[in-house]
This record gives sequence, C-alpha cells and structure tokens, in this order.
Amino acid sequence: MTTQTEIDGTVIERAVIRVGIVDDEPMARAFVSKILGAAADVAVVAEGADGADALELVRTTELDVLLLDLRMPRMDGLDALRELRRQPRVPAVVVLTTFHADQAVATALRLGAKGFLLKHIEPAELIRAVRVAANGGAVLDPTLTNDLMGHLASHHLDRIGAAAEVTRLSARLRDVLRLVGMGRSNGEIAEELRLSDSTVRGYVSEILAATGCANRVTAAVLAQRAGLLD
Repeated sequence: MTTQTEIDGTVIERAVIRVGIVDDEPMARAFVSKILGAAADVAVVAEGADGADALELVRTTELDVLLLDLRMPRMDGLDALRELRRQPRVPAVVVLTTFHADQAVATALRLGAKGFLLKHIEPAELIRAVRVAANGGAVLDPTLTNDLMGHLASHHLDRIGAAAEVTRLSARLRDVLRLVGMGRSNGEIAEELRLSDSTVRGYVSEILAATGCANRVTAAVLAQRAGLLD
C-alpha cells in the first residue's frame, strides 16, 4: 500500500503505515482512528476490543504498528504481549494508557512494547509517534518518563544517578544514546552521525550492556532521565 505526495512538481510514492487499534472502548478507537485518518501516509486497517482480538489481528492482518490498551476484559494487553512474543512477525506495539506510568506500563516495555503514550496526546504527536514506531524508533511520552524510570531500573536512579550512569559511556555512545532517546531508528542515527547501520547496531548493543537497560525503549527513558535531551 502506497500513497503519492507531490514535492516541487515531483510525485513521490511512499509506503502507507498500516495500523491496528485495540481498545475495549469503541469511542476511544474511533477517536484515534479519526486522528490517524488525517495523515495521508497512515491507514487504520484493523480494530479490536481486547487482547484476544489483538492476537487475531496480528495473525491475519499485515500491520506495521499496533496501538494497544493495557486494561481490557477477557484478555488484557499484558497477556496479549506475552503471547505476541511467540509470533514469527510482530508489528511495533505502542501502549496507549489513560494512567500515569506504573508497573503495568513498565512490564509492557519489558515484554517488547516499543513505547507508551497517554490517550489524550495531541493529534500531531500521535501521528508522529506512529511514524517513529513504524521506522523502528522508541516512542515515549515525556510526561511519564520520570515516573517510569523507577519501575524500569533494576536499581532506582534519580536524575543525578541517571546522569552518572550515562557519564561512564564514551562520547560517541552518548551521542547514539541521545538520538535513541529522541526516537531515532538505527538508520536515521547512521545517517545523522555518518556511520554504517551495522556500526550503530553495535553501539546500541554496547549501550544496553553498559547501562543494564533491557531494550531500546528503556535506554531511551534513561537518556531522557539523564538530561541528554535537555
């Protein structure tokens, strides 16, 4: 699925991001779908009401991004994420929540979610977040990262502790971590720093090993907590 955009008289074809929405509230699904419908390069292609629906959507529909509520009847979002880990191909899962960051959100990230957003996010930010997730980046609501850091860290880090953790990294690794915190994909980081994709992947692996972060999203939270994005 592609869309056409005209820039300076030249028509450029772009891949459309295929999105699934799973939320037990029909009005919430309709609201998110309406927002995403305003973006020419985003298409909502499937919807569901609980975790069981999420599993079925992933099995039967080609999705790039899955927006997933956590608290739902029958099967909640966490159980769905546990099951999705067994699937051969899983879209980028972004958690939507009406709550402040809590242990459930932290667990979702440990189970492979690529980020988290509050449901009352601004429309433009939601569209941007879907694009970032589809491109392999981490999606973080900045208003939640301070609360979330305590749930994610194996050792609780305040802002000073996070900064000290990051200071132990080389300047190059701090540059990469800063861009991870901004939601950049490996390809975008490689282009910005003029490195190869494989080099960036190696740097990200080094960062995870050195900081004890479980995945890219927790590293992005650490970058924000340490003030690398200030």
